[in-house]
Amino acid sequence: MNPKFIVCLLIVFSIQAVFSKEKADITNIEEPETILFVGNSYLYYNDSLHNHFKRMVEEYRSNFNGGSSVKSSTIGGSRLKHHDVERLIQPRAISSIEKFELVILQGGSAETLNEANRKEFSYFAKKHIDAIRVNDSSAALYMTHAYVKPHKRFMNNQIRLISDTYTKVGNENQVLVIPVGIAFDLAYKERPDIKLHEPDGTHPNLLGTYLAACTVFASIYDKSPIGIKYDYFGAINDQDKKFLQRIADEATSDYYNKILN
Repeated sequence: MNPKFIVCLLIVFSIQAVFSKEKADITNIEEPETILFVGNSYLYYNDSLHNHFKRMVEEYRSNFNGGSSVKSSTIGGSRLKHHDVERLIQPRAISSIEKFELVILQGGSAETLNEANRKEFSYFAKKHIDAIRVNDSSAALYMTHAYVKPHKRFMNNQIRLISDTYTKVGNENQVLVIPVGIAFDLAYKERPDIKLHEPDGTHPNLLGTYLAACTVFASIYDKSPIGIKYDYFGAINDQDKKFLQRIADEATSDYYNKILN
């Protein structure tokens, strides 16, 4: 058998192994002009995910001004219940932006770990999504990554629980789910030596944030991140950049069951 074919099969099987039992209903959205990220330190580490994301969008769309169009509101250690989303989306509430066309909601890292947390996550996700819709805006859920060792809450195949929870809540509310957690898991399966977490086993390091930004970009714009030149001003080497872009492409393509443009 052709060795390249065997490698392709292994990649497909590794992706399917972490996929949710649920399948995403919503696989694309209309391209937004203004975007708000709402979450915690998973977003603001490493010069903030929204900054990496907006630089990628500026490369993709030459007329896009990320500085005035993409914002982030974060609280360290927060869960969805800690955010006053109704206030954040009011005109000029946190910037000069009159209206955020898309609001991305990132839950706390422990919100999927037990039934009580999952119920709370589901309740506040719906509450925030309903408020966002009343504002005539769109919402998306940012699927978090799993813990790795030495974090005390590390568990084998935690991504399955995370993916099931986010996909279920996303389908219940008919919103896009951005499969960042699946991208992390796929990257570790293909390259066990790569480091995407800080030593604490929970926060993303720079490579993790870059992978997350690529996954958000691919999910929102239905566009493969493969070929993006942005590398955080040379801080990410070419080998890692290409690998993470490909992983983001594979994770989103398989989660949404489609080929990205």
